[in-house]
Amino acid sequence: MRRLIIRSVVSGLVAGTAIAALLSSGTVATARPTATSELKTVPFQVSGELPIYPKALWKNGSQGTNVRKVEARLVQLKLLEKRYLDNEFGTMTRSAVKKFQNSKGIPQLGYVDQNTWDKLVSVTHEPTQAELYPPAPVVNGKKLDARCATGVVLCIDKSTRKLRYVVDGVVRMQLDVRFGAVKTATREGSFTVGWKSRNHVSKLYDSPMPYAMFFSGGQAVHYSSDFAARGYNGASHGCVNVRDLGKIKILFDQINVGDKVIVYRS
Repeated sequence: MRRLIIRSVVSGLVAGTAIAALLSSGTVATARPTATSELKTVPFQVSGELPIYPKALWKNGSQGTNVRKVEARLVQLKLLEKRYLDNEFGTMTRSAVKKFQNSKGIPQLGYVDQNTWDKLVSVTHEPTQAELYPPAPVVNGKKLDARCATGVVLCIDKSTRKLRYVVDGVVRMQLDVRFGAVKTATREGSFTVGWKSRNHVSKLYDSPMPYAMFFSGGQAVHYSSDFAARGYNGASHGCVNVRDLGKIKILFDQINVGDKVIVYRS
């Protein structure tokens, strides 16, 4: 019995030494299952090859005259409104490209690859200069700002003190307007209507601003009873005042959030 115990201890020491040697040499010893029934497999299914996307010629964020040419062709197909004809590949251009791709039964990538461009070229004509750069509207023999040539625009001329409601180059309405005083000047530049408020009241000045169409911070196009009463003897706090209540009521319903507002000097 004593010999049996000694033999077991020696065997254990030998086995331990062997395992230690394997570990020191970088070899991992693993236990082998006694039966195949003890093996457990993890289900794994390959669903296909990874997709390879074609190279984008123009995509969201791209800029330049080539983007304008893509947009002009999409306008020809009535997939893109003229108001979005510019040098920037944005959300609306991306949507128009996807519509075109869907109509041709090709993957709706949302950007223009070589295949999409080839198909677009095949069903459209080379854009003319007028299609690429629509001429500015002319009023009384004088051109408005070129930015007022496309889309729906509140085209506001500080020099003539006129607001023109322009749709795709056609003047639909003209209104007298006044602007801010020197210390509260109406900002000039290209904007969009951010939000509208039919019965707005200024929290800063506690004055009514009905039919307000905000385009730059707190500056808005709105009706002014003071302008209607005193004309150009007064000034706004930066807003574009309108004195014709009947016209601005109609205009308010025609303008949507996102429409362009161009404030400039002729």
